[in-house]
Amino acid sequence: MIVPALALYFAELNRHGPENTLIVAVATSLACIVFTTASAAITQVRAGRVNALAVRRLLPALVIGSPLAGYLAPLLPMAFLKTFFGLFLLAVAAVMFLQWKPAPHRQLPGTGLASVIGAAVGCVSALVGIAGGNILVPTLTYFNVAPHQATATASVLGVPLALFGALSYGFWDQPTDAIVMLGWIDLEAVLPIIAGAIIAAPVGVRFAQRVPATMLKRLFALMLLLAAARMLSSL
Repeated sequence: MIVPALALYFAELNRHGPENTLIVAVATSLACIVFTTASAAITQVRAGRVNALAVRRLLPALVIGSPLAGYLAPLLPMAFLKTFFGLFLLAVAAVMFLQWKPAPHRQLPGTGLASVIGAAVGCVSALVGIAGGNILVPTLTYFNVAPHQATATASVLGVPLALFGALSYGFWDQPTDAIVMLGWIDLEAVLPIIAGAIIAAPVGVRFAQRVPATMLKRLFALMLLLAAARMLSSL
């Protein structure tokens, strides 16, 4: 949700040029995710929920794929990025709505296929400014990793994915102006988002515990549909 919110915020305040709004939102989101996901990852490791085999097979290619996005994104037309991001949100919303279960015979792929999956997940995730959970959790579930392990593993993999992705966006030289930037990252937006996330996260946890899982998924899917509609309508 950070990317659509930042894109709307930047556009309404004319904080960045229209041609740069989305890419700055993506880069800033990745920088925030490094910190907001790290605490969840530490908790999951301590609880022993992480699938170590999945981490070993996916991580090397994941940290190769995510920096590629920081190189590719500034070279792509803004209309393409907006379309890609909007369609990605629609796909995630569809997954949230569907009650899909994997075939019981599937297992984690070998190193070769896992490397291809890791590189693709890293690149796509960094292109849309997420830690990969929306892709990794369904992917791991597809290979019959237990849901709690899939979530935990995605949290752990999300930290290096966001870190290397953010660094690749931060290496670009940008003209200096009144806004403090590191490449494409809006540094003035990073700290408030991190602080807000840390403060509000316990509220979200308490809310999630009181709402049925199916309803929570559909509420999230509805938010994604609205964000996708807003993004595609701006083309």
